[in-house]
Amino acid sequence: MFFLIRLVRRTSQHSAWVLPLMITGFVFVTGWIAMALAQPGSEIVQPANYWWWFLVTATTVGYGDFFPETTGGRLVGAYVVFGSITTLAILFSRISAIIENAKGRRMRGEISFSGQNHIVLLGYTAGRTERLLAELLAEPEREVVLATWEDQLSEHPQPGEHRLHFVRGDITDLDVLARTGLSGAHSVLIDAGDDNEAVTLTVAANAAAPSVHTIVALRDLRVQRTIFRVDTTVHCVQWHNTQLIAEELSDPGIAEVYQELATAGGKGTYSLTVPAGAATVDAGAWQSALGRSHSATILAVRTVDGIQVSPSWDLPVGPGARLFYIAEERLDYDEVVGSLG
Repeated sequence: MFFLIRLVRRTSQHSAWVLPLMITGFVFVTGWIAMALAQPGSEIVQPANYWWWFLVTATTVGYGDFFPETTGGRLVGAYVVFGSITTLAILFSRISAIIENAKGRRMRGEISFSGQNHIVLLGYTAGRTERLLAELLAEPEREVVLATWEDQLSEHPQPGEHRLHFVRGDITDLDVLARTGLSGAHSVLIDAGDDNEAVTLTVAANAAAPSVHTIVALRDLRVQRTIFRVDTTVHCVQWHNTQLIAEELSDPGIAEVYQELATAGGKGTYSLTVPAGAATVDAGAWQSALGRSHSATILAVRTVDGIQVSPSWDLPVGPGARLFYIAEERLDYDEVVGSLG
């Protein structure tokens, strides 16, 4: 027992498997010696038999093919059973402690994420970040790593969401950014407390993973001139438009499409109404006429049944219907009707 106690003390800080294995080995050797003394010449102590007897006794299976016949032998058997129960108790307690520690580290943001094709979100704003996360996690296969400053959050904001991972620390530090798996990310959103902090985080993210698609939410879009000095491929979006930010993270470049549509010059969005008395044709005919003759594309059609975005080509479009389209310039019905098939 003296040696066993010393063994426990020396291995208390080691791996969960080390102490149980050492106790098992200790009980195996000392039990063999004790059985040889208690039942000299017994079949149990033969090398070919003892390991088998030890296994079935330690697991309390007890097949009965070998069994002690003396009081001393039975005491040795009890010692083996007690040793095995002690080993299992220690093993289960160590495993439980490891699981609890892992949960604690996850809650405290001390984990390192090693996945691929995820989204990294740098920064936290109460309420706003939760809305962004709801948008991002709407895709069932998407995983998100939220990285915050130490004073922003003390623990995981949504512990029940297994697809949301939490990293906490100095998020300008390259070691902390490495824990987010940034180099293997699909995209990164910098959603800072102000535009100056956004520039600082952009510099850090660019140093950690220059090839990852980066989106920066800005209060003042004029700051993008400063950000472009760091990386001209960064996409800057208005801070208040959380839906556009979420779309840009999932589908890089879509913010540029919206910006192009909203910018004067180039293609714009228009609509036209089918006049009374006009023939009813399907949306496919309208799509062909607008596309071939005017390089235009139908976005949606409003009929008496309501609006349909990206309508089916079989949708009947009759008098009173309104078509919404993208084109170089505004078109009227008479310009298009001649191209209808």
